[in-house]
Amino acid sequence: MYQPETETMTKADKRRLQSTRLVELVDRLKASEIPYWRDKMAGVGEIGSIDDITKLPFTTKSEMRDAFPYGMLTVPVSACNRIHASSGTSGKPTIVAYTRGDLAVFSEVNARVLGCAGARPNDVFHNAHGYGLFTGGLGIHGGAELFGVTVVPASGGNTVFQAELLADLGARGFCATPSFSLLLAERAEEAGLMDRIKVEYGIHGAEPWSESMRTKIEAAWGIDALDVYGLSEIIGPGVAMESVEGKGAPFIFDDHFFPEIVDPETGDPVDHGDYGELVITTLTKEALPVIRYRTRDITRLIDEPSPCGRTFQRMDRISGRADDMLIIRGINVFPSEIESMILAEPGVSGQWAIVLDKRGTMVELVVRCELAGADRLPQRDSIRARLETGLHSRLRSRTSVLIGDPGSMPRTEVGKARRVFEQVDDRDPLMV
Repeated sequence: MYQPETETMTKADKRRLQSTRLVELVDRLKASEIPYWRDKMAGVGEIGSIDDITKLPFTTKSEMRDAFPYGMLTVPVSACNRIHASSGTSGKPTIVAYTRGDLAVFSEVNARVLGCAGARPNDVFHNAHGYGLFTGGLGIHGGAELFGVTVVPASGGNTVFQAELLADLGARGFCATPSFSLLLAERAEEAGLMDRIKVEYGIHGAEPWSESMRTKIEAAWGIDALDVYGLSEIIGPGVAMESVEGKGAPFIFDDHFFPEIVDPETGDPVDHGDYGELVITTLTKEALPVIRYRTRDITRLIDEPSPCGRTFQRMDRISGRADDMLIIRGINVFPSEIESMILAEPGVSGQWAIVLDKRGTMVELVVRCELAGADRLPQRDSIRARLETGLHSRLRSRTSVLIGDPGSMPRTEVGKARRVFEQVDDRDPLMV
């Protein structure tokens, strides 16, 4: 463990710490002269402990976009040491700023991430998360340096060169998006480098991924593939992390990020252990705190202790996003459900996409993937039949499956993999 005393804190001590930090945060925001916070906190009554958190208003991503660029900052821009931003693919980007204290917390929680993965201070650690405005690369980098490993800041792209670096520099661990991890393994295999690569753990985040994807990644590399969770709006990576001993239920670092689960439609709290939307309050952020931020991610809280001994609140892995849900002929479909079915089929690779065919009067759901190798070519029809039957049973909606030759699906070398496409004419939407 990176911080044994903090990571094994008793529930009572944690509750007192959370309460103290929430009260201090609310008092500071109530006293703020920033128009956003003055309006936000107007009417908020007495907050005496963490149990009063439901008295506070929610925060949504649209508020952060409306406040672009600096409307939510509680400190002058001159007091900030770094600015990151979301991609802004659906409008204005979300700007997030960090004081020196915020960056210290950012590094601290990501050092915990390395500890959960089983890192050792003498490791070489290969960071294939993108650097720049995306929070992933620099966030993991700061935590890795604080933990004490030797960081290789590889960033994204250049897969063959990165595979050579993994072999030549002797990395024991690495970080990447799940899709890039599989692509990197594919390129390393093609280049004949796998025998020289000695990685033992991989930290994967920035994209939703399923247990079936974990199985593919672990088989490709022979590693423990672990899930790191984060959002730029909260801090970046390092909000939650699995341990090697406790796969399937990441720890939320709840001394800094307090979680709630609410009904995604009503916003009301759900019964403890039920699924709903994850809501997070940043207890220690200075430049850009958020209270009761609606992540739109669907999960549940888990109280089962982990064999590793950490006592942070655990959550189930994210099962989908309320925003990502597709409605196909009145049926609710999460892309994660499709991924788990596709990747559980050994005859196909880890490359897949959903195409919503809108050329007819009714939307047709098409799943595209590719064979895992040339030896699977004679099995194409039987694999397609299995997948279509399984998807229809699981989704309760007719689904067509198109299986291409090995290597026929487009690869994502930089950034997050796109999984959902729309087809409105005869052009291939994956190639447009």
